[in-house]
Amino acid sequence: MLQLPYVIKAQVGEHRNTLSIGVNGGYDLTTIRFSPKVVQSMKGGFTGGLTARYTVEKYFSTIASVQAEVNFAQLGWKEDIQTINNTPVINSVTGVAEKYERTINYVQIPFMTHLAWGKEDKGLNFFVNAGPQFGFYFGESTSTNFDFATRNTADRANNVAEQETMSVQKKFDYGITAGLGMEYAMPRVGRFLMEARYYYGLGNIYRDSKKDYFGSSNFSTITVKMAYLFDIMH
Repeated sequence: MLQLPYVIKAQVGEHRNTLSIGVNGGYDLTTIRFSPKVVQSMKGGFTGGLTARYTVEKYFSTIASVQAEVNFAQLGWKEDIQTINNTPVINSVTGVAEKYERTINYVQIPFMTHLAWGKEDKGLNFFVNAGPQFGFYFGESTSTNFDFATRNTADRANNVAEQETMSVQKKFDYGITAGLGMEYAMPRVGRFLMEARYYYGLGNIYRDSKKDYFGSSNFSTITVKMAYLFDIMH
């Protein structure tokens, strides 16, 4: 009977000491929540980098870990330039439909709690990730087919166009990220992961005081990614 508390403790929380590292890569679909509103479609971009995960405990059936990544990501926005009749806006000089896309590169560092259920070292498990994410501006580029001096703003249903000539003003980004995924572990081979993740930015890319044009300009990103990890400590 004196040993019963120790037996219960061992069954409830089992210590783990597994460190896994590896690489990840995937695809981002991003919009920016501008206020005033800018009509957009999702902008695609590459993301990829390094992953480290430390498993600390198995609590009942939950495998608890902490996970950090260092990723390069292509974010930004792609404008959907339409008339009030939902037809493309034609530039009077080029005679073609106006297009505008901005790519903003970041180094992103998420710190997440990783909770998994299923097989731990051999087989399939399902997991959730959640935590804060920080981003550091790494340059930007613009793709367009019209000259800013002759753009056709008169025919646009959405006539907000200040963002097209504004560079990123706030170089540090931060927000919350969360994801769902699955992992397949193979002894002496590694761990293969697939995940869908969402990021909501809490910071803005433009200044947002009362005298500034945009009240908000934060990221909203859906990411689909894969990763390969191998254990270096178990």
